Parts: sequence; structure tokens; C-alpha cells
Amino acid sequence: MSIRARYISAPTFEQYLETVDENRDLWRAIHERARVPEDLVAAAARLPGRWHLLALSEDWCGDAVNTLPVVARWADELPHFDLRVLARDENPDLMDAHLTGGRSRSIPIVIVYDENFEEVGWWGPRPDELQAFVLGEGQQFDSEERYKHVRRWYAKDRGRTVLTEMLEKLTEAA
Repeated sequence: MSIRARYISAPTFEQYLETVDENRDLWRAIHERARVPEDLVAAAARLPGRWHLLALSEDWCGDAVNTLPVVARWADELPHFDLRVLARDENPDLMDAHLTGGRSRSIPIVIVYDENFEEVGWWGPRPDELQAFVLGEGQQFDSEERYKHVRRWYAKDRGRTVLTEMLEKLTEAA
């Protein structure tokens, strides 16, 4: 199946939310509260062309629940952006082509396609600053303490860094 056909058949973020089983209330709450900074909407609105964002996710993923609702709100604000979501575990070929550090199936991953469905880049699985903490200083903590720090970071950042990093990739591609 072509990437175009696969993309078109993938659920929208809202359709994906209907399938979420684990952390259902958290997914919905973060999506309802998600707000996109006007400067990031304005900057993305200036990008020429049409952009197709394809996220690989699973409903149990804490990083996905903290990032994809904000990406979805951003795409909703931009008529030339579209977001679809596929399950990581059902799409190993796409996942294996976007491994973190060349070895890890970390999610979420957001693959960016241009209007011709040519891949122009990808982002994930978490903002660079947070990834550096998790792989560095965060290793000093047990997983529960490390995840508390991650949740606080996401709550304070409110998706700004995710969108800024994605905008950088889109600007380079444009």
C-alpha cells in the first residue's frame, strides 16, 4: 500500500481518541486543555504547501499523551496541515524506519510528508531537552521518580517545545 493510501486510511486524531483504552481520561483532559501559542500558529501558517503529519503512537505511552494532543490542536489551527495517527505495533515497517538512536522503537514519532507524500523529516519521541534529561541525569532516579519529573516538565512546557522543534523541521523542509 502506498504511503498516500496508508495515510488517508489512518484515523484522524479525534478518531484515534475514540479508540484510546488506557489513560482515556488523561488523553481527553490534555486534549481539552491544549492551547497553541499564537506565534507558532502564525509561523506555521506562513509555510507554503500542504503538510501531512503521521504520528506513530500507542495509548499507553506517557510521552504520546503529553505531546500528540498539542500537535493535534496545532494542525486543527492550520488549514494546510493534517494529522493522522497509526498504531506503532501494527506498523513495524514505519517504526523501524524511524528508530530513536537507530535502535529504539520509542514513541511518539511524527513523520512529516509534503503535499506529494514525500517524507521530509520526522520528530520524536520527546523534546530534545527532556530526552537529554531522561537519558542522562534522569537515569539516577527510579522510573516512578523519573516519570514524575517528565510529567512536571510537560505540564510546565505545555507543548511549546514540541511545536517549536517540529516547526524547525518544517521550515527546513519548506
